[in-house]
Amino acid sequence: MEKSVPLHLQEIIFASSDTTISRNIGKLEKQGRLRKIAPKIYSPVSNEPVETIIRRNIFQILGHLYPGILLSHRSALEYKPTASGDMFLTYTYARKVNLPGITLNILIGPGPVEGDNQFARDLFVSQQERAVLENFQESRKPGPQSKTLTLPEIEEKLEQIIRVKGEESLNAFRDKAREIALKTGMEKEFEKLNRLVSALLTTKPSKALVSPVAIARAHGQPYDKARIDLLEKLFIALQQQEFAIMPEPNTTLQAFRDFAFYEAYFSNYIEGTKFEVEEAKQIIETGKPMKARDEDSHDILGTYRIVSSRTEMQSTPATPEEMLDILQYRHKILLSARESKKPGEFKDQNNRAGDTSFVDFQLVRGTLIRGFDYYRVLRDPFAKAAYIMFLVSEVHPFNDGNGRIARVMMNAELVKEAQCKIIIPNVFRIDYPGALRKLSRQQEPEVYIKMLQRAQLFSATIKGDSMDDMQCILTQSNAFSESEGDILQFLK
Repeated sequence: MEKSVPLHLQEIIFASSDTTISRNIGKLEKQGRLRKIAPKIYSPVSNEPVETIIRRNIFQILGHLYPGILLSHRSALEYKPTASGDMFLTYTYARKVNLPGITLNILIGPGPVEGDNQFARDLFVSQQERAVLENFQESRKPGPQSKTLTLPEIEEKLEQIIRVKGEESLNAFRDKAREIALKTGMEKEFEKLNRLVSALLTTKPSKALVSPVAIARAHGQPYDKARIDLLEKLFIALQQQEFAIMPEPNTTLQAFRDFAFYEAYFSNYIEGTKFEVEEAKQIIETGKPMKARDEDSHDILGTYRIVSSRTEMQSTPATPEEMLDILQYRHKILLSARESKKPGEFKDQNNRAGDTSFVDFQLVRGTLIRGFDYYRVLRDPFAKAAYIMFLVSEVHPFNDGNGRIARVMMNAELVKEAQCKIIIPNVFRIDYPGALRKLSRQQEPEVYIKMLQRAQLFSATIKGDSMDDMQCILTQSNAFSESEGDILQFLK
């Protein structure tokens, strides 16, 4: 309680042996300005639920009612009540205390040791190593009423230490836990921890592990769990829908190649490799780069070389290993002139776009392999195309060229099934990245799916006997436009 603040202005007031404070509390309660919200706890009268006030001030309450108490077990890792409203603490005696909205499960055990953190006045929190040891104790209750996290959850926390800080940090974690175990009598719990750490570091068999994330780490294929969870949401959304059949309108070899020119042109343009259409045509027709823009010209040539080959674009992966091989092969062709970007090699450092960080470079292979599990289940060509495009885009496996490779992989799925490929025109410069961000950041797949459906509907209108015929349609549709207010027009 802050003595400098008047009682009626404090959100939480504790009963006191000080007669002056006690008298003031009684007076304010009679005036209807204070209400008792729990034993020895008062709060100003308001319309706010008592449970909300208790939750917001729970750490202050704990330290005041039980000086020196230790937030422990799962609560020391979660810092909040469980779904059932339970919190777990260690003190000099055992007791269960019911507060509005929260049940305090006070367990008897050793008090704070060196390294435990003082969280609030007279409230301590088990340091991470101690908290993990406490979570290896036996628990009689399941689910949110259990004082411990599940074994997979513990394994994933240990795997995260390796992923973020490296193996040396997990070894240091184990060494610190060994010291704490001796101080607190948790030698048995340490043995359990030691087995898991050894399995994660692949010094002992991974049969000791149950979490998919931890098992993947032990087998040398660690992955980004958050990205896999996101991919699962997209997979479910795609699996639950039916998509229209969109036959390929450009069936002749020449029409296929003419469409491929615009496919390559727009795919590079949206990534910032901008040419006038006539300049790009000359590069493709002559096979020679512009002297002043050698690398950019080769990007156009490399993309066109892939997407204009019906044979290449009918190649889709049947296994995770094939997917990795196809990605690297196509990337090597696409960025053949950019040696600094290491064409054909997965990234060796992390990359980002704006405030979006992509998958850690050490998790690229594992995340792609794990993501393939959903891809292999999908059957609809559009669904497979939309899924694999986002998989590659979200993982961002290369130092450069990720967007172009993602769209190549998408269209290969459609070519294989004789479906219309998808072009992302300049006028879609806001819709396309906006839909990707909506899925990536807000985990909402519908906008992304609808954006690709609209793009495919438009792409089906791009047909003709020559490249010029197709260009006429694209021009009238505003496809080349970057002007504010222009929208994609569908010609009748």
